[in-house]
Amino acid sequence: MNKLLLKLKSKIMAFRDMFKDDNDINEKNVVGFASFAVMVIFAIADIITGYMGEPLHVNEFIYNSFLWITLGSFGIAEAGKIFGKEVTEDENENI
Repeated sequence: MNKLLLKLKSKIMAFRDMFKDDNDINEKNVVGFASFAVMVIFAIADIITGYMGEPLHVNEFIYNSFLWITLGSFGIAEAGKIFGKEVTEDENENI
């Protein structure tokens, strides 16, 4: 029981570390992946209900919203890699 609580506590702490300023996780990629996962679940549900002969009634703007979130998240992350510039300590002192 004690090992289970320690493991649960470490998972919660790891989740909290994601929101710190000095983490190794790119939050934009997390949001983009979650949005993409919802789109994949929607596509699988649509295929299954289509195979069963019933249409899946979901408003188109909901799917399009997840599409834009996914494209925006990954696009912003990539643009940050391309146009982002690391500021060295020497440059930071000159500012």
